Amino acid sequence: MKDYLVRMMAADGTVRAFAATTKELAEEARRIHKTSPVATAALGRLLTAGVMMGVQLKDEKDLLTLAIRGDGSLGGVTVTADMHGRVKGFVNHPDVWIAPKYAGKLDVGKAVGAGTLTVTRDQAYGQPYSSQVNLQTGEIGDDLAAYFVLSEQLPSSVGLGVLVDQDGEGGFLVKRAGGFLIQVMPGCTEETISALEKNLTRLPSVTAALDEGKTPEDLLGILLDGLSPQEEGRDELSYYCNCSRERVSRVLLSLGKKELEDMIKEQKPVELCCHFCGKKYAFSVEEIQGLLE
Repeated sequence: MKDYLVRMMAADGTVRAFAATTKELAEEARRIHKTSPVATAALGRLLTAGVMMGVQLKDEKDLLTLAIRGDGSLGGVTVTADMHGRVKGFVNHPDVWIAPKYAGKLDVGKAVGAGTLTVTRDQAYGQPYSSQVNLQTGEIGDDLAAYFVLSEQLPSSVGLGVLVDQDGEGGFLVKRAGGFLIQVMPGCTEETISALEKNLTRLPSVTAALDEGKTPEDLLGILLDGLSPQEEGRDELSYYCNCSRERVSRVLLSLGKKELEDMIKEQKPVELCCHFCGKKYAFSVEEIQGLLE
């Protein structure tokens, strides 16, 4: 099954909901970054959150960036998404290993630690908007729910999950990944909120539901039961990096004249690696000279 996201409205437009399956893009991120199980879970969760928030952007050139900085062994997790369901990300320390909380439960909260979550929207027309909140648990879903309440005044429920399994050859792979985002809009009644809270208790963990074969539509069917949900659309999702030689050359230029002159003096080629996809770009001394000129 290809990764995709479903968008719905319910309760006469007072509840907005998203659900997604993200196994393929989470596995692609694991493959690129060679992440440990706990790093895979942390990155996969934030990638899933990124696509559910990214599809809400208004302009083709808008970008959403989610950045977690914690004092845990992962160091930090960064994800960037656009309105087309395309997302990319990386973990500062992808090879971290931490004992699970218990069988089948990776300790993402401990790996992330205490710190901050920063949400930045780069708008095509206007200045970037950024908001930061303290991490609540490091489990990412709880932290995003707190962000929506504190920064956007939108009471929200966020469920994120990544199930990592052995691949039979001594390694690991992503078996299931996905999530949901439910947001209460202005005008929502107490009766509707109570119904949502009751429905949330009927849903097992996201990964357990997906492992049972449930789809994003099934997840929202449970969460919005009795609230007359209506599908608003769906989006294909993918792990996508738009790095290019031109973009990387601009990074070199941003180092400044002195740094470029020092590189030329050393008479050695320079290699830069993209954090998001791992692609390497080599620049000869002559090319650096050309950038300097």
